[in-house]
This record gives sequence, C-alpha cells and structure tokens, in this order.
Amino acid sequence: LQDRIGIVVILAIAFTLHAIAYLWEIWRVAIQATPHGQTEAAKALGLHYVSRMKDVVLPQAFKLSLPATVGFLVQLIKGTSLAAIVGFIELARAGQIVSNQTYKPLIVFGVVGAIYFVICWPLSIYGARLEHRLAAAQ
Repeated sequence: LQDRIGIVVILAIAFTLHAIAYLWEIWRVAIQATPHGQTEAAKALGLHYVSRMKDVVLPQAFKLSLPATVGFLVQLIKGTSLAAIVGFIELARAGQIVSNQTYKPLIVFGVVGAIYFVICWPLSIYGARLEHRLAAAQ
C-alpha cells in the first residue's frame, strides 16, 4: 500500500511540475510578445514596474496566452489517462476495470468518453467565449 501511495504522490508531483513548467513558458512568451512600445509608454508615464506589469503588460499577455493556456489545460485533463499505466486509478483506468467486470467495453468506454467530453467541452467553450469577448474589447 505504501508503494502505491508513493507512486501516486510522485505522479502528482510530476504532473504538477510539468503543468507549472508548461504554463510558465506560455506566459513568459506572452509577456515577451507584448509590444515593447507599450512598456516604454508606461515608463514614460512614470509607472513603477508592478504597475506597468499589472495595468499594461499582463492584460495584453492574458489575451495572447489564453488560447494556449486553455488548450494546454484540456490536453492535461485528457493526458492524465496516461497515468493509468503506472497504476494511478483515474477515469480511463476505472473504465478499464469496469469493462473487465461487465464485459461491455463499448458502453463503458462510451460513458468514459462522454465524461471526458463533459469535462473538456465547457472549458473549450468558455475559453472561446473569453477570447471572443476580449477580441471585441479591442
């Protein structure tokens, strides 16, 4: 049992570090992609670094990073099914266990696919609406 708990903890730490690194890179690139003239104008207005970032750079970086962030989060939700390989019981693994017990894999994995869809589709729709709303604000 302790070995299983250790594997789950290591797996959770690995997924967390992977997500942090990936999202960090998305946001770093979005901040760098913000036009330098915006930062220079904020400096000319006498804004301090925190104010420049909070009021000028980060709102623009948010608009730039939104599609990549939402796409990564959807990928992360679906990608956790790979954890079933090392014994971390999650949705795909639970579906496999139920399928082996009921001998109805089409129904079981249809339900599993529907659950993934119910989790990921609203996230994608929300991201698209947020992108559309932010684009309309420009």
